[in-house]
Amino acid sequence: MIKPEKTINGTKWIETIQINAEERATLEDQYGIDEDIIEYVTDNDESTNYVYDINEDDQLFIFLAPYALDKDALRYITQPFSMLLHKGVLFTFNQSGIPEVNTALYSALDNPEVKSVDAFILETLFTVVVSFIPISRAITKKRNYLDKMLKRKTKNSDLVSLSYLQQTLTFLSSAVQTNLSELDRLPKTHFGVGADQDKIDLFEDVQIEGEQVQRMFEIETQVVDRIDHTLNSLANNNLNDTMKFLTIWSLTMAVPTIISGFYGMNVKLPLAGMQYAWMLTLGISVALIVAMLIMLKVWRKM
Repeated sequence: MIKPEKTINGTKWIETIQINAEERATLEDQYGIDEDIIEYVTDNDESTNYVYDINEDDQLFIFLAPYALDKDALRYITQPFSMLLHKGVLFTFNQSGIPEVNTALYSALDNPEVKSVDAFILETLFTVVVSFIPISRAITKKRNYLDKMLKRKTKNSDLVSLSYLQQTLTFLSSAVQTNLSELDRLPKTHFGVGADQDKIDLFEDVQIEGEQVQRMFEIETQVVDRIDHTLNSLANNNLNDTMKFLTIWSLTMAVPTIISGFYGMNVKLPLAGMQYAWMLTLGISVALIVAMLIMLKVWRKM
């Protein structure tokens, strides 16, 4: 979808969301955007980047934003969104239809302090970076729940939730790190040349927020990994206890089987002719079982 033109203090803004083949052709014919550029900005596998074309004086910004697969299960990945300054016109590309990007764009548009297209771009990036924070807080809440889970019996659903949490942290931590690296590089590019104090302050605000978000995800990743390691250790210990119990039980059951096996043979055996021989064999079995358990206890095998 290509939305109607808007203006940002005299600069045209063309907003696109999930454009199709016909709309791509419109961008090529009507606005003169190269096909390669359109393929680049609509590629969902692209990573964070900034490109300046010295011949066309074009500037392209690509950043990663959180994309919810299932908010209730805290399943997130990241998808790129792009901003292109082409022939004095700002184009934005939100090919995945990310709600956080739409919110960031219109928040910057409605901000009375945004008085230039450069400020609009930086304010949009700032809001996108901030959009990671509520997800981090939701992860913290879920992590606290999983931490309490260590004191009770673990369910398969809890293990699935932990796996989803680790996947989400992997995607978001990587995106936050690459975004921050690009934000640190941005002031040294053509976009940062001749920046006034207001623009420098915006650069610093975005970088500081990016560093804060990065620290939040680093901490969450470390804590969730520790919970995972603890769960694995508990599972191994429980398995060892189960195997030890089964081993002792099998040894206990082997004793009466051996004794009764001897007296089941069709040959004369000592005490076989007694009236209560079966009680004697039972007593021998019990005595041997008790003796074996005492030896295992003494040898600390139980």
